[in-house]
Amino acid sequence: MRLSRYFLPILKENPREAEIVSHRLMLRAGMIRQQAAGSFSWLPLGKRVLDKVCRIVREEQDRAGALEILMPTIQSADLWRESGRYEDYGKEMLRIKDRHERDMLFGPTNEEMVTEIFRSYVKSYKDLPLNLYHIQWKFRDEVRPRFGVMRSREFLMKDAYSFDLDYEGAKAAYNRMFVAYLRTFTRMGLQAIPMRADTGPIGGDLSHEFIILADTGESQVYCHRDFLDLAVPGEGTDFTNDSQIADIVKQWTTPYAATDEMHDEAAWDVIADRDRVSARGIEVGHIFHFGDKYSKPMGAKVAGPDGKEHFVSMGSYGIGPSRLIAAIIEASHDENGIIWPESVAPFDVGIINMKTGDAECDRVCEELFAALTAAGKEVLYDDTDQRPGGKFATADLIGLPWQVIVGPRGVAAGEVEIKNRRTGERETLPLAQAAQRFGAAR
Repeated sequence: MRLSRYFLPILKENPREAEIVSHRLMLRAGMIRQQAAGSFSWLPLGKRVLDKVCRIVREEQDRAGALEILMPTIQSADLWRESGRYEDYGKEMLRIKDRHERDMLFGPTNEEMVTEIFRSYVKSYKDLPLNLYHIQWKFRDEVRPRFGVMRSREFLMKDAYSFDLDYEGAKAAYNRMFVAYLRTFTRMGLQAIPMRADTGPIGGDLSHEFIILADTGESQVYCHRDFLDLAVPGEGTDFTNDSQIADIVKQWTTPYAATDEMHDEAAWDVIADRDRVSARGIEVGHIFHFGDKYSKPMGAKVAGPDGKEHFVSMGSYGIGPSRLIAAIIEASHDENGIIWPESVAPFDVGIINMKTGDAECDRVCEELFAALTAAGKEVLYDDTDQRPGGKFATADLIGLPWQVIVGPRGVAAGEVEIKNRRTGERETLPLAQAAQRFGAAR
């Protein structure tokens, strides 16, 4: 992509309404545009990151055996009346009427709708276990939306829902999602710590929040230092092996870890001072098991191997991709801008032409652009006539992992400079090796 043809509305000044780093940088980098309180348009750069986050989420959900569907944003109030939540949910639910005066709502979550889908088709334990997920926009009418996409009213959510014959099956499903979440966040360059958590309005008796540590975190969290060195399960993890998955979960839930709401001072005092980590944290995922909380009132039951009907045991598992992007920025930035992990960066490489219009600089940039693109790299080529200082500032602000800097002096010497955005380290390479540095032939 050539920057001269790209829509990247950079802001030079810090927006006054932005209270935290991620909100400020997302606005300045032209990733989002606020349309109303807690409601944002995703501009090209932001949408690229959002798509990459969703792709990783999908891959790990699929790997763990979940199946993707897509449910509507507008739901019938009748379903929520069946579960008993319509009146209980509170003012966060946006209630509306259609032209026929039927009560509808903009879904804040999808337990009722997915339970209705399940009960319509699944009648036997032989069709279990089942886990259905979708990635869809949600709306919760927060009394005070703030911090940009970190706490917005309209947000993108991956929510998965598991259905099993009994508690043991449901616990195995919970464990699979637990491990899938560990892998998901690690692939995005985050170190997420699972912490016992309150179930909130969704209800249930087993719940974990996945927390990343960040100075700008919204809540206080406590954990044992052992979490910082635990190995995250690899690609070869066998999600069909319930015993192996349970062992991983046990390893990741044995050391102490708790949010402020669940903190136990007595258990904390037992831990040696050197092993205590008390920090600010940001929630990036939340998983629940809630048994028959929805299946019983909504009649979601299957015939078991004993010939009797059983209300299925359910769980739900949420990750907010739009919120997650803000969390990544909070955990990975410096005074110059965003530092994207390579897996979710909007582009892999930025090419900076320090003297657009110079025949040799243009030629070298065009050759590098063609070679890297042909090698499957996503490249943003700054071919604008902006001054070099402005180009460097833009490149640092939007946080691409690598910058290839092409200037007249280097071209005359047969060289280009390559900068690593995360470390700031620079290296000078011969032109013939520059494309090869990123796996491209030249």
